[in-house]
Amino acid sequence: MTSRRLLLFGLVAFIAALAGVLAGRLIVETPRASETELHSLLHSQLKLSPAQKVKLDRIEAKFALRRDALELDMRAANIRLAQAIEAEHGYGPRVTEAIDETHRVMGELQKETLQHLFAMRVVLDRDQAAMFDKTVVKALTADAR
Repeated sequence: MTSRRLLLFGLVAFIAALAGVLAGRLIVETPRASETELHSLLHSQLKLSPAQKVKLDRIEAKFALRRDALELDMRAANIRLAQAIEAEHGYGPRVTEAIDETHRVMGELQKETLQHLFAMRVVLDRDQAAMFDKTVVKALTADAR
């Protein structure tokens, strides 16, 4: 009977760890759809000047590097969460700490994404910025559903 309980705890821990990794991947992947929509708007509908294109390309390249680094941090945090769940077999201090770490990394990604959006907006003229604002609001409210 004790070995059955141990097996059951191991199975529950594995499923919880897998769920944590999958949830983290879904959270990290969410901004990409909005970025694709914004990228499309910026490069096809806003009729950017050559100078604006150069500035936006620099902003996008810088953010892509930072986003990739934060996504790696998120994957590492999810692995640590899975390890904590496996080690504690419950909601203990290591699990709590690992959850806090994933939230910290997600928060950093969200902050840097918004800083990136505002940096792009500065490059636009008033009419372009109004279209951009509508697209950002639409994308963010779509992600919230």
